[in-house]
Amino acid sequence: MYKTTESIYYHTMITIIAEKPSVARQISRVVGAMERKVGYYGGNNYCVTWAFGHLIQLAMPEAYGVSGFRQENLPIIPDMFQLVSRKDGKGKEDDGVKEQLRVIKNLFEHTEKIIVATDAGREGELIFRYLYQYLDCHVPFQRLWISSLTDKAIKEGLKNLKDGHDFDNLFLSAKARSEADWLVGINATQALTIAAGRGTYSLGRVQTPTMAMVCRRFLENKNFKPTQFWQMHFTTEGDGKAVKFLTADRWNDMTTAENLYQQLKGYKSVVVSKVECKDKTEEPPLLYDLTALQKDANVKYGFTAEQTLAIAQKLYEAKTITYPRTSSRYIPDDVYDEIPKLLRTLQDNEQWGALSMTIRKPNTHSVDDSKVTDHHALLITGEKLEHPSNDDKKIYNMIVARMLEAFSEKCEKQQTTITVEVEGVPFAVKGTVIKKAGWRFIQNEDTDNDRLPNWKEGQELAVSGWGLAEGKTKPVPIHTEATLLSEMESCGKGINDEELAQAIKECGIGTPATRASIIETLIAREYMIRLNKQLIPTEKGLFIYDLLKDKQIADVAMTGRWEQSLARIERGEYSAEDFRKGIEDYTGSIVQELLSLEDKFEHSGIGIPCPKCGKGTMQFYKKVVKCDNPACDYHVFREKAGKELTNDQLKVLLTEGKTGIIKGFKSKQGNSFDAVVILNRETYQTELSFPERKKYVKKPLSRK
Repeated sequence: MYKTTESIYYHTMITIIAEKPSVARQISRVVGAMERKVGYYGGNNYCVTWAFGHLIQLAMPEAYGVSGFRQENLPIIPDMFQLVSRKDGKGKEDDGVKEQLRVIKNLFEHTEKIIVATDAGREGELIFRYLYQYLDCHVPFQRLWISSLTDKAIKEGLKNLKDGHDFDNLFLSAKARSEADWLVGINATQALTIAAGRGTYSLGRVQTPTMAMVCRRFLENKNFKPTQFWQMHFTTEGDGKAVKFLTADRWNDMTTAENLYQQLKGYKSVVVSKVECKDKTEEPPLLYDLTALQKDANVKYGFTAEQTLAIAQKLYEAKTITYPRTSSRYIPDDVYDEIPKLLRTLQDNEQWGALSMTIRKPNTHSVDDSKVTDHHALLITGEKLEHPSNDDKKIYNMIVARMLEAFSEKCEKQQTTITVEVEGVPFAVKGTVIKKAGWRFIQNEDTDNDRLPNWKEGQELAVSGWGLAEGKTKPVPIHTEATLLSEMESCGKGINDEELAQAIKECGIGTPATRASIIETLIAREYMIRLNKQLIPTEKGLFIYDLLKDKQIADVAMTGRWEQSLARIERGEYSAEDFRKGIEDYTGSIVQELLSLEDKFEHSGIGIPCPKCGKGTMQFYKKVVKCDNPACDYHVFREKAGKELTNDQLKVLLTEGKTGIIKGFKSKQGNSFDAVVILNRETYQTELSFPERKKYVKKPLSRK
């Protein structure tokens, strides 16, 4: 029974908490809790509520008695992190969050059991555990761990609930990541901002190495100096078509290439020296994980990583695909057993029906229990796609196509290489014949034959023409979202430590679920922009990169070590406490590094003592004048009412307490006015004073 005044089901009920209202609605329908209440569904001895993302977050420095950006406070390392309810963009209480927390608290206080149905992954686990801790709840909880939101999956998951504490290591890993991001982000941002003396420079544990990747690639491209090369070729005919033979070598010296060309161009015929035929099989591509899907969607449709994730999440909540935030491209044996049935659900599909029926025995290339992490690779569920948008169709069809490819047969090819030697210089041509298209048939990919004539060794070929082509080396292209995601995913490239390189390659930096938000954060912070699918660093981004490129916070290898440790915490192989200690030491180290960059910023000291503390000297920056005494936080902003004060004006203000009349201030209405800037000796704030206008005295007309 339930208490009507509170609309809360008491004592005998089970409370299920989902991550979003849409998911809660689906679960409530399955369990028969169909009565809509404020903030939850009720019925059949169940209450189903939701969190709509992170309701609880780590408190900001002010909660620990630390306010402002002051050097003496760094590093800020709380003994124990405090949890607070989510605030809005201005740091104020969110009324919607407060109300939902009240609902959840009441439900938790009057339930016998909690079923955790937040997304089955690191972030989903963190969302619930922070909430559970914040509400000081002690009710036993079990975990609903499912990979799709179909009715069947939910019912089976409810029959096979897991003990909530089976996921303690997952929570510890998520908590460690959250606290590490706080420690590094807060301290690094404050340290660099203090060093700069102006503006705010946002840094982060994963954000900054990612920015470094973008800037490094951009500078490599722009600073690239192409080198010329020359390559020789000749043309002959066979089976009614022209065939071009190229030299295997390139020459960087034009004179050498030209001399050789002059030597060989007189040959009217050549003799085949070698014919090599190789059979080659190509396994189908692996199933999609989130990052692979994001990369291909960016290349094919220009979708951002964030767009692709949002669409995939929508499809997941519509029950048409499995859990999208997966990092695995494999499925386990028990899921493989269901694939034939899943393929049959496509038989009536106008686009894919005929192709799905060609797969009789699904390929096992994407089947490996040992390589399945929290969730298996992306699959469709067999549920019909209802009222999709064009973008929904694109992502859904990409997942279908990849699934059909992954379970199709191998592609079988025959590759032929024909070699000709002229005066000891080898020339070659390659051709491919598709013997069995296999998986490439699904999207008609590369199924055209490039068949060579049936030439034999020793056969003479008539030469129809010779040529010497000039080319230039090309730079590595500027990052697109697809190539950046690839580098974030496998950023072991260029790291000398083989063990570390492999570890980073396996886990990357960031997670499939967070990489999109990292890219968006860098754009929001104005460190880079999107331009014609390319990611271009801004002047601000390049400036920060130049400062930090050899510092620990921009070190991909260092970030990779932390990612490796977080993965080990999740597997129960490493202590979260040891990780925390390491992060604290690292934080202290990067703070010192960043504070030492003060001399890299454009500022000067004119020898004016600080009017507030009397000990420090005022340092003149572009946007602010600031005392260099670490114990003093005094500063004066250059801009006042739309007018930037000059060094001379500020010098007079700080030494004499006021300026002369300054023209060109702007009111809120946009009107120009004149004023004197005064330094209040009690508050040390700057104020505007308006000089009295001289009264006009009309002079009498003189009489002559």
